[in-house]
Amino acid sequence: KELGKTVNVGPVVSSDVFYNPDQEQYSRWADRGILAVEMEAAMLFTLAEMKFDPILHEGYHMVQPLEPDLQAAYDALAACDHLVLIFPLWCGDMPALLKGFIERILQPDLIARENSEHAMNWSICEKKSARIVMTMGMPVSIYRFWYRGHALKLLTRNILNFIGIKPVKNTLFGMVGTAKSERHDRWVEEIRALGRSGE
Repeated sequence: KELGKTVNVGPVVSSDVFYNPDQEQYSRWADRGILAVEMEAAMLFTLAEMKFDPILHEGYHMVQPLEPDLQAAYDALAACDHLVLIFPLWCGDMPALLKGFIERILQPDLIARENSEHAMNWSICEKKSARIVMTMGMPVSIYRFWYRGHALKLLTRNILNFIGIKPVKNTLFGMVGTAKSERHDRWVEEIRALGRSGE
């Protein structure tokens, strides 16, 4: 907006059809509110801007209906091939809001499996990969070797791998509060390069 560009917010369709013989299909999609068609699309969910209750009030005893923002995130997770989680290390762990988000969008499927033949198999997100991007105030080497990367291991092994997401790679940026702008620029370019390569 600051550059005078028009910003459109809405759904995007991913399609494998490069030259579509059915020209009317685009009109039908437009009638449903679809803004664009892509062969590969990315979606961004900013938790601080989403409207949802991060608390599981009934634990895993009763399904807590997903709010519209969570339902959109759930649908995107179900459809995606690759997931990227970006967050700051907070009190030695991932932020509470991120934990609540993960618990909420996983709860319906995990409850559905509870009394089924798949009760012991929680791999509800197979054939997906992920990258964790974590920022922190300390040097990355201190976090990895002195603190043993606790939050990184927790999210990788106990959550993402547990629900079937493999492989999970990671990118860590340390000393973010004191790093100079040139270093910030290198980090941004590193993330852009990962995005371009689909990693």
